[in-house]
Amino acid sequence: MPAFGRAASFGLIVVTTVLLMAATSAPSPIYPLYLQRWGFSVTVLTVVFAVYVAGLAAALLTVGSLSDHLGRRPVLVASLLVAAAGTAVFWTADGVVSLVVARIVQGIATGAATGALTAVLVEFSPEGRPHRGPTMTAVGTSFGLAVGGGVTGLLVQAGPRPDGVVFPALTVAFAILAVLVAAVPETAGRRPGALAALRPRVHVPPATRREFLAAVPAIVAGWSITGLFLALAPSLVHDVLHVGFGAAGGLSITVLFLANSVGGLWAARQPAGRATLLGSVFLTVGAVGLAAAVFFASPPVFIGGSIVAGLGVGLTFNGTLRGISGATDAASRSAVFSAAYLVSYAALGLPSVAAGLATPWWGLAATSYLYTAFVGTLSLFATLHAARRSTRTAGPSGKALACKQSP
Repeated sequence: MPAFGRAASFGLIVVTTVLLMAATSAPSPIYPLYLQRWGFSVTVLTVVFAVYVAGLAAALLTVGSLSDHLGRRPVLVASLLVAAAGTAVFWTADGVVSLVVARIVQGIATGAATGALTAVLVEFSPEGRPHRGPTMTAVGTSFGLAVGGGVTGLLVQAGPRPDGVVFPALTVAFAILAVLVAAVPETAGRRPGALAALRPRVHVPPATRREFLAAVPAIVAGWSITGLFLALAPSLVHDVLHVGFGAAGGLSITVLFLANSVGGLWAARQPAGRATLLGSVFLTVGAVGLAAAVFFASPPVFIGGSIVAGLGVGLTFNGTLRGISGATDAASRSAVFSAAYLVSYAALGLPSVAAGLATPWWGLAATSYLYTAFVGTLSLFATLHAARRSTRTAGPSGKALACKQSP
């Protein structure tokens, strides 16, 4: 018999989301130390970052919808044990190969858990508050990324071996969470088709497709700016903005994701379509601000651009998740959220890999201009798309029909 009620289970799954995302961003502030310790280039650094996305995408394509067939609980427990293995490899890393293996294992764990986590938060949402699940998914994701980057950044400043502190702590935490999650109620019964679900595919049912495709421009814009921070922000802050404070790179990630969390909470008070539109506007302005910060080598402008961009990421992520959730039924929920995250993480990884390959040729500053121009263009397109969609869904009174939704 499950040991936790619905409310306690909801809180535990939020904590699980936060810690999985903290483990995602925790290595980023340590990358410059790894670079000095083992003498590899910024290009190799972005490859180490990108293999995480490759492992995650492979998991989303294969086991991402498995919890729709086996149940949420067994998939989450297995994912947490794999996550513990990934942080244990980081803990004992002795070179680039270890970092690559650790990131791949982390990506597999996160990809396997992502669809189930999002689905179970929807299913544990309080009665009459169906949007609480997508909201806490968005806020938990951004808050976890903020915590991982910020705490590790402070450890970088405090001593020469931050990896000897953060990764043992995460390994133990994941092992404990696996035991606790085994005691939550199951929200999805077993049904046939588990082996067939392992075939690599992206499945979005016809009834959900329109809402899903409408969300893609904003998803890609938001997660692309996230990729810039996770892959390059520590090097950018140190080498282009000339900030000597060791924790600054990690804290820049924290600023983005704390603003992201605020944006997610703000979005909860808006209809899904309006949140997506507002977020796209903020992303456009934020990208311009980040480019200006690099041009003027201005840390204050960089902080301002990070805050504005972070608000945009939180608003668009929450708005798009809620829109997709409202158009999805329980039988395909994990598969649809896995598809959404596949798009998200492709946007997180592919532009950052391209930036890493371009940096040796064009330099970090010029690459940053191109990256922010790319994000700004995407964000502007997402703004126009969201505005057109809002106009099309307006009722006779001139107000968008989406405004009738409860937060």
